[in-house]
Amino acid sequence: MNEHGTSADLWDSIGRLHAWLDANRAHGGADGLLLRVLKLSEEVGEVAEAVIGATGQNPRKGTTHSWEDVQAELCDVVITALVALRTMTPDARGVFTAHLERVTARSLGGPDAATDASGGS
Repeated sequence: MNEHGTSADLWDSIGRLHAWLDANRAHGGADGLLLRVLKLSEEVGEVAEAVIGATGQNPRKGTTHSWEDVQAELCDVVITALVALRTMTPDARGVFTAHLERVTARSLGGPDAATDASGGS
């Protein structure tokens, strides 16, 4: 159980969403993969729309979204990306974890850099 009262594992949920989408897809094969990846562009567009709406940047529409809407749209981007990754490989968890470790090491200078930067031992 986590602080939000759910015991659902991220990767279990991604796997279940992937299976549900595959069972209900209109296109399979390479087309299905491409469409699933293109879904990311749609979701990123929704983030942009929410930010514009939260800041009232469209004078015709005014403030139409909240920052909570932006957070929800960002979550949709992450979920969509992880499902697309799972569509490309059954080892999405391993691919993502390895890539995150490489990005973290490259950005923070190694596995101990985050601890050192925060003043830890």
